[in-house]
Amino acid sequence: MTFDSQRPRRIRSAYSSMVAHGEPWVWLTGGSLAAAIIMITGLLGFIAFRGAMTFWPAPLELVTLRDGRKALGEVTEREQTATVSRRLVRSANFELAGTHYEWFNDAEISTTAFPDWATAIERLEGGRFHGFPVRLLHGEAVVAEGPEASWAAFQREHPTIRRRHRQAGAIDKHDRGELQRQLRAARLAVVGADLAAGRDSDRYRAAVQAEEETAARVAEESALLDEKTAALRGENEGWIYEFETASGEKQSIPLESIVQIWQPNRLSVLGKAGVYLARWAEFLADDPREANSAGGVFPAIWGTVAMTLIMALLVAPFGVLAALYLREYASRGWITSAVRIAINNLAGVPSIVYGAFGLGFFCYGVGAGIDDLFFRPALVADGQPTFGTGGLLWASLTLALLTLPVVIVATEEALAAVPNSMREGSYACGAGKWQTIRRIVLPRALPGIMTGLILAMARGAGEVAPLMLVGVKKLALELPIDGAFPFVHPEREFMHLAFLIYDVGFQSPNSQAAKPMVFTITFLLVTIIALLNVAAIWIRSRLKRRYVSQQF
Repeated sequence: MTFDSQRPRRIRSAYSSMVAHGEPWVWLTGGSLAAAIIMITGLLGFIAFRGAMTFWPAPLELVTLRDGRKALGEVTEREQTATVSRRLVRSANFELAGTHYEWFNDAEISTTAFPDWATAIERLEGGRFHGFPVRLLHGEAVVAEGPEASWAAFQREHPTIRRRHRQAGAIDKHDRGELQRQLRAARLAVVGADLAAGRDSDRYRAAVQAEEETAARVAEESALLDEKTAALRGENEGWIYEFETASGEKQSIPLESIVQIWQPNRLSVLGKAGVYLARWAEFLADDPREANSAGGVFPAIWGTVAMTLIMALLVAPFGVLAALYLREYASRGWITSAVRIAINNLAGVPSIVYGAFGLGFFCYGVGAGIDDLFFRPALVADGQPTFGTGGLLWASLTLALLTLPVVIVATEEALAAVPNSMREGSYACGAGKWQTIRRIVLPRALPGIMTGLILAMARGAGEVAPLMLVGVKKLALELPIDGAFPFVHPEREFMHLAFLIYDVGFQSPNSQAAKPMVFTITFLLVTIIALLNVAAIWIRSRLKRRYVSQQF
């Protein structure tokens, strides 16, 4: 027996080392996941809180300084340092004070109060106003005087005045717009007849006569619309609500210019909730005002949803067909590998490069060709391109190219996940290549394809840089659809929520007042993307239950 054989053997324990069993890596990976979830949840929670609380009516505080000056407004921010404590008050009343916000040191404040009749007024023009109600006037007649009586009379008259104001605005926006479109179409018909047949032709003379008849009819209908709008605005004229500021100045505000009004210091929780919902309704349904820093964002909501859906409809067939060819038809080789590498590299190209490509290829290339072939009368008459400039269609196509690699890669992975045994079983039953793909492979790959489409929609809906070149506009109150018939005009420019965030946050003349709106629009954009994704996930789950759970 050797010396080594006489040495006692050390028995290893099954639980001798945590490192050997990989437990530290479990803790590391689990901790990384927890940190990622905390960061994402914290970011979304911060955006949701700041965005959702923008329209909650904050109390109006009356600040009296030691020198006797007074200011009325919402306290939006407080700062506490080792040497000074101060508060930021949204005093509004820009036409009187020359500023929307003002800092006050607490050491300079003598007293603070929360007056019951302190009123916040959101106007069509001029921004927010804060004051105390004095009296309600109709022309020279005093309808009601005093805070309580004038407030009751205002609540009685204001809904009717606002309804008449909206009716007059709808006539100007829709009815007059339709008449102008008819007049322009008749004028373009004359230019088209001149280009096609010449001025000595019967076609040109008929077009001129049709234009004259259209112009006469438009003039008659415009006169009737003038009478309607004059009557509506005449009934609203003269209704004035007089207020007194904290410093004692009087301000008269026309009733039809008041969009929202509330007295937060007198409201109960239920009353504040009503004001909160009314302000949200205005934000979601109205057009922007005050350089996009006030009013609603409905045109931007419409543009975001329409562009995202059109982009999804464009990118899905191209992405699926490309992935089908690469996975099911293309032979393995260096060309196929090079194409896959190129697709993966395209996913990392900066989005502004796609915007420049879309501007050059779609707008100045394809669009200019379309204008020259089909819209030459408009090009000659107005000197403005129809498809040769940015629009909804070119923006959707540009973002479809941007998100195409995501769809191709996700579809390829979904196709690869379908077991080959299912293909072989289909071939054994006598099915051909396309029959196998259409009846076996594609149905079981649809959930994975929908995953790629969800990722593409999420990325495309939040892009800004390409849209600045190929179609988005700072202010486009007219939606790219016909008023008489819901037909989309893809050549028109549009508004987008992501660009609106940039515009309000960095181009607004009042950055401090725009800060809450940035969070609100961001919250709305995230919510819309989430709703679109939830709808796609619901479709994916139904497809998964229908096809993936089936056995061949």
